[in-house]
Amino acid sequence: MRQVWNPQGDGAIAARSTTGSWRAPFGRERWLRYGMPVAWWHTLPNAITSLRFVMSIGCLTLLGWIGALPYADRGTPGCWAIIIFIVAGLTDVLDGYLARKWNAITPFGRVMDPFVDKVLVLGTFVFLASPGLAAPVDGSGSGVAAWMVVVILARELLVTSLRGVLEGMGQPFPADRFGKAKMLLQCVAAPYAINEASHGWYAPTATGHAIAAWTLWLAVISTVLSGLPSLLRATALLKAKVQR
Repeated sequence: MRQVWNPQGDGAIAARSTTGSWRAPFGRERWLRYGMPVAWWHTLPNAITSLRFVMSIGCLTLLGWIGALPYADRGTPGCWAIIIFIVAGLTDVLDGYLARKWNAITPFGRVMDPFVDKVLVLGTFVFLASPGLAAPVDGSGSGVAAWMVVVILARELLVTSLRGVLEGMGQPFPADRFGKAKMLLQCVAAPYAINEASHGWYAPTATGHAIAAWTLWLAVISTVLSGLPSLLRATALLKAKVQR
């Protein structure tokens, strides 16, 4: 029996018998059998996060370009911006799942994952509220108003500040289900708003306009409401810390 390093990262050992079959914790045998480098267990989630950052920059670059184009020429770049945004949003789910499943949570991931999320979502809404996309002269706009971006940004700054204070005091402050629902609604609203400003996804219809408007308002309302539980939870934790 030959021993190899276990990519869980805790110093454990995986073993291969003389028959060639692998025995590794958490169902990792097939990956090891195919010769996947053990370094991937810790680097793959971070690599996905880094890829999402690149895609975020690409999406924002396209949005900036779309805003400078005549309305009739926005279809193709608008379609690509929507595709990139959706794929980037899906990788946010994937890297978190893999990091938890493989016990590959790292300081890099804890910092970069929420940072990249904010670059993607906040950056997209900032561009959608710009004059070229919010209210173009020769077509319909995204529907995103400047005050909506302020609301979204204010909520993120508040929760991020609270999380920094509490975790600096040694108190974990993970995202709750309300924050995750807020993120989901924002990621649903953004592609519809991009399409409203470019029609790169589907042609303008009354139904499409209504869906885009409703998803945008739901995203804004959920942003406000999701901040309240976080504020109450942080207040309770801070009071508990002070009383100790």
